[in-house]
Amino acid sequence: MNTLEKAKVLSEAGQYDSCGPKSCEIKVENGLGGIYNAKAENKNCRLFKTLMSNDCSFDCKYCINSSYCKKKKASYEPEELASVFNHLHKNLNVWGLFLSSAVSGNPDKVTENMINAVKIIRNKHNFRGYVHFKVLPGTSYELIKQASELSNRMSVNIEAPNKSVLSELSSCKDYKIDILKRQAWISRLKLGSGQTTQMIINKISTDKDVLKMANWEYKKLELRRIYFSGFKPVKGTPLENEKPEPMSRESHLYNVDFLMRDYGYKLKEFDSVLNNGMLPNEDPKLALAKANFEGHLDINEASYEELIRVPGIGPKTAKKIIKTKKITKYEQLHKLGGWISRAKPFIEVDGKTQKRISEFLY
Repeated sequence: MNTLEKAKVLSEAGQYDSCGPKSCEIKVENGLGGIYNAKAENKNCRLFKTLMSNDCSFDCKYCINSSYCKKKKASYEPEELASVFNHLHKNLNVWGLFLSSAVSGNPDKVTENMINAVKIIRNKHNFRGYVHFKVLPGTSYELIKQASELSNRMSVNIEAPNKSVLSELSSCKDYKIDILKRQAWISRLKLGSGQTTQMIINKISTDKDVLKMANWEYKKLELRRIYFSGFKPVKGTPLENEKPEPMSRESHLYNVDFLMRDYGYKLKEFDSVLNNGMLPNEDPKLALAKANFEGHLDINEASYEELIRVPGIGPKTAKKIIKTKKITKYEQLHKLGGWISRAKPFIEVDGKTQKRISEFLY
């Protein structure tokens, strides 16, 4: 298999590692695959996403690269990957590398190849752009430390919200030792762009399970982002006949994640809208407002904490409202950045209210 054939196979095999919400990930058609427009360090970045190898000894039931699946096996030599990336950087304006791998046997051996490839990219080709290095379960601390010195961001996929769910998906990974311990090591290294992780959303776990683990990871390990990937059946895996998770579930989990990270919502606030551990099939902020608002909120008297719980009002708009002496018209709120149609059923502006939430068509 020549290098171009390897590049096609390994970029296709790497598509399931998330580099952002699907709505922000735009595939660039170039005949090779693996190039995405994604967010990297708060900037738009053309990213090459690939595996070092797709030859895996793990038995993850959902994965296209698992030991269950028959596939065309391919692996880069470090020089090969470095040459492919250098070509993409110079000719297709690729400024980021997202590097992961399947694990065939010893994770340290695979990680050494990944590190060597990035060293060549950094030192021989003088690349100073973005590198996201995916840490493999079970990798030694010394190699993780070496990789951190070459990378902007690192991640270990936890895949599941707890040990029992992961054990249903794979018999090869120890949740606490192979994954959580490695995350703790990365956290200790204090990377400039921090670490992220990815969790598969499936019928085995509830939304509450997922959010509880996400909340713990943000607090204890100071993760920058947690990416949610709705389960999709892959042909050739033991779960190929299972139904895919609806995209709306993934979307609502991202909504809650955003509310907790950027708005300061507490996890326990969502207990009032959970049903058997599952979020309702609507915008979580709107669901919370419907469940908890008593009457209308006087927008001129409300605190910041009250304002950010109004649908259609975010942190920036809430701060502008607090600084404004008096709001007498909905148009003023609109100019401050408020989404009037969302906010109207829950607020009072200069004595004016919308009589009933049911009168409003969302």
